[in-house]
This record gives sequence, C-alpha cells and structure tokens, in this order.
Amino acid sequence: MTVISAESAGTDPEGTPVDRWTLERAGTRVRLLTYGGVVQSVEVPDRAGAVADVVLGFPDLAGYLAARGPYFGALVGRYANRLSGAAFALDGRTHRVSANEGPNCLHGGERGFDQRVWHAERDGDHGVRLSRISPDGEEGFPGRLAVSVTYALDAAGGLRIDYRAETDAATPVSLTNHTYWNLGGARGGRPATGHELRLAAERFTEVDNALLPTGELPPVAGTRFDFRTPRVVGPGYDHNFVLDGHGPAAGEGGGPAARQVAEVYDPVSGRFMTLTTTEPGLQLYTGDYLDGQPYGPGAGIALETQAFPDSPNRPGFPDTVLRPGEVYTSSTTYGFGVR
Repeated sequence: MTVISAESAGTDPEGTPVDRWTLERAGTRVRLLTYGGVVQSVEVPDRAGAVADVVLGFPDLAGYLAARGPYFGALVGRYANRLSGAAFALDGRTHRVSANEGPNCLHGGERGFDQRVWHAERDGDHGVRLSRISPDGEEGFPGRLAVSVTYALDAAGGLRIDYRAETDAATPVSLTNHTYWNLGGARGGRPATGHELRLAAERFTEVDNALLPTGELPPVAGTRFDFRTPRVVGPGYDHNFVLDGHGPAAGEGGGPAARQVAEVYDPVSGRFMTLTTTEPGLQLYTGDYLDGQPYGPGAGIALETQAFPDSPNRPGFPDTVLRPGEVYTSSTTYGFGVR
C-alpha cells in the first residue's frame, strides 16, 4: 500500500490554493503539485543505497511560477508538442488556437494545462487523482473537455500515470508529462546526456528547421536516431520516435495494450528507468534550450509519451480526434531499479 499525504504549497497568482501530495512505496518517494500536475520530485536509491531526487525541479511553487517555458515536470495538454500555424481543420471548420512558439502552438498554448490548478483527491490506496474541466474555447480548442490524470505507485515503486478525457464536441487530444530525468541525481552536477538509452523504435518523425514534422517517417538504421541497442545520449534531440508495437491489441478499457518501449541507464549511479506506455510516439528532448536558471543544457532528458506532433494537420499520422461518446485513455509507467 502507498503512504499518501498532502500539504499546502501556497497559492497561484490568482490566489487559488495549491497543494503538494507525497506518495511513498517500495523505496520510491514522489511529490506532486496540483499546480500544473507537476511531478516535483522522484527519489530513488542508487546501487549503494544512496537516495537522490532524479528529476529536475524546484523546491517550492515559486520556482514553477517563474519558469514556465521549460515545463519542468508538468502535465501537458490539451495537445502535447507542436501544431503548425496554431491551427487545424476539423469537420470542415478551421480552428485557430493560441500561438506561443512563433506562429505555432506548443504544448497546449499560452496557458495550457501546465499552468492550471487541478482538483485533487486520493485514489484508493495507491495514488492521487487530478481532474479539471477545460471549457469550450480554452486556448482556442473546441469542446468542453473533462480530464482526469491519476498518479500512482505500483508494488515495485514504479510511477504510473493514467490519463482519461471525454468531450461534448470533436477536439484533438494528446496528453503527456514533461518531466526531465537525470538518474545521477538532479543536483549531482553530471549531465543526463551521459546516460545510455535503449528505445524500441525503427522510425522517427522527420522535422524541419522549426521542429515541425515534414510528414516523412524515415528509418533510424544507420543514423544517430538508432537507439534499438543501448547507446549514449548526446545533445541535439527534440524528436518524436515511432514506437514499435502500437496497435489494436486491447488493453484496459479496450485501448492499445501497454508495452515496454525504453530503458535509460546511468552507469555511474547504477540507476535505470524503464518506460512502458500505450502511446504510439515518444518525444526525446535533451534539454538543449535550458538556460541555466537553474539548469543548463543537457541537465535532464525528457521522454514524453504522446501522439505524433501536428497530427491534426497530417492525415497520414494516427488520428487524435476525440468525439462525443468516446473516451480518451493513455497510460505510462516509469519503473526504477539498479544494477
């Protein structure tokens, strides 16, 4: 059983109370904020038993309010990643959404899910459930979207994140978590770009200079995108990978089955992290644009399970439109161990 507690973390700029929840089980301690659904810290032991926080974050709410752009630990939506031209056509109508990265929409717009305070309640003996209503027209997206995200620890101390959403009008949905991981310890002084990564992906999403998909899905073989066998992660990645094994096999709720798609290993500390997901894509971002406030480039790597970027504008990509009567579900688990 997970030990669960909650405490006040302060208030957001509008005066809305923000809480911090703590989950502890099987040697893992996770702290979460109701502001932005932020994963504030994940503490796990190394091979010598020394415990360290392995995610980039801030000690208090003020840090997250001041540093919006990097999305440290945040719950991202209504549509993760980029939408070209901050617009998309749906059922014969063009919808214009908030442009917050030049002419494009990134991670839900100027004030996405990462800057909202979520309602929180205990979810049984294993975790906490966050929920909110995204009203019709929020950041330009159509439909009233009822969203819930459950953070829980499994019997082995893995962090499982389950997403669920329903709408009253057709709308694109892709939710993810934007935690930056450094298995050597977030404040240990070593960059995460020395970690080894294995990724079950034979193809990746080619992008242009604006990091928007070209529509091509070239093979990783013979390129720096080939992580099918473990290799050290260097700088220069902000790309979506086409994960192997995504298909119609039924998982919980009749959706795609979860499968293990990645493992990250820090040979110095001995910590490793596995990643299991139901999603078709994974964005690898090596933090090249972190500005040193307080983390510099490569201090952590993000592994964002997601739909493909710009899918609403790419008919050849997997469909991301949620319609009335349907239920959006997604599940990702981060497992921890040492060797």
